Amino acid sequence: MSRPLEGVRVLDLSRLLPGPFASMVLADLGASVDKLEDPRAGDYARVSPPIIDGEGALFQHLNRGKRAITLDLKEPQGPSTFLRLIRHYDVLIESFRPGVMSRLGVGYEDLKAVNPALIYCAITGYGQTGELASRAGHDAGYLARAGVLSMTGPADGAPALSGALMADIGGGSLYGVIGILAALRQRDASGEGQMVDIAMCEGAAQLGIFNHTASLGEGYRGAGQDLLSGGIAPYQNYSTSDGRAVSLAALEPKFWMTFCSAVGLPADLEALHPGPHQVEWKRRVAEIIARRTIAEWIEFAKAHDCCLEPILTPEETRHSPPHTDRGSWMKVSTHRGGQMHQLRCPLGGPEQPSPAPARGAHTDEILQEAGLDASEIDALRTSNTVA
Repeated sequence: MSRPLEGVRVLDLSRLLPGPFASMVLADLGASVDKLEDPRAGDYARVSPPIIDGEGALFQHLNRGKRAITLDLKEPQGPSTFLRLIRHYDVLIESFRPGVMSRLGVGYEDLKAVNPALIYCAITGYGQTGELASRAGHDAGYLARAGVLSMTGPADGAPALSGALMADIGGGSLYGVIGILAALRQRDASGEGQMVDIAMCEGAAQLGIFNHTASLGEGYRGAGQDLLSGGIAPYQNYSTSDGRAVSLAALEPKFWMTFCSAVGLPADLEALHPGPHQVEWKRRVAEIIARRTIAEWIEFAKAHDCCLEPILTPEETRHSPPHTDRGSWMKVSTHRGGQMHQLRCPLGGPEQPSPAPARGAHTDEILQEAGLDASEIDALRTSNTVA
């Protein structure tokens, strides 16, 4: 079967995580994605540990199914070569600070002049406009500015860091994909491309919509005290007798009553409401959970429908449902001939995507597709514009 984005050509200039994750999703959905790196440093993720078969595992995961080209936009021939390249693409993704591409002579207006149908997606921390537009940042900082980090407990200390990169992926990559798909759909009607301005901080704020809306009235108590951040005993993580942990998420009365009945607690519905009485409820539930191992609680959850689940490690997910049932993990080859586990795109994708490419592996091929002949490519190589 054909995939939905077959025929869409994407040029990705981004590095590390947010941009490459977005273009990975597009590639999984059938787009032809070319990754552009400078001939020297390239994408830092290539050398970021853990290293599997000689290259960073994260890089190999994010860049499967793509081709690779090197081009130095700071060399004299770089911008003019780039302008020839961009005529052949539908989508460009970049994650430089605002203004960098324009200073190089390849900003959105420059590219629009040679390819009016181009969809230009810029993924940055704080967007292309505003007081913080040029400010450096990382996931935790974007979550902090988005009000999302303050929503995690404990109540009596600094918020815990998230183990998931919610701003990078949820606020950046996925909103980038949505913006690109929407722009492609609009281009179908108008024939014109557009700028897609993605601010990870802005997107991350959407992830806290439950508490953001609660804070408009009197429904938000604060981190560690709110309904979904540890404020009630039925929605809490607890330690087991063997040093592991389980997540209890019995928010609805029927699930809480099922849990209470199964463990011998009184089914008091007041336990579902935040307040001072939660100190005692948390103590009682913690004492009960600590009497059994995680394996015993897994068996308990099979028999009692009460929203109790084991807190698994990343390694355990590869061997546990629902991931085993749905084929969430797959083995993908490396370009050196090895193999590594990767998460399959939840929307589908190839059974065996091509491996992440070596740096510049398809430079000549991509330049030839843009109309450059062998002598022009040799001249670019002699001038160190390409490797």
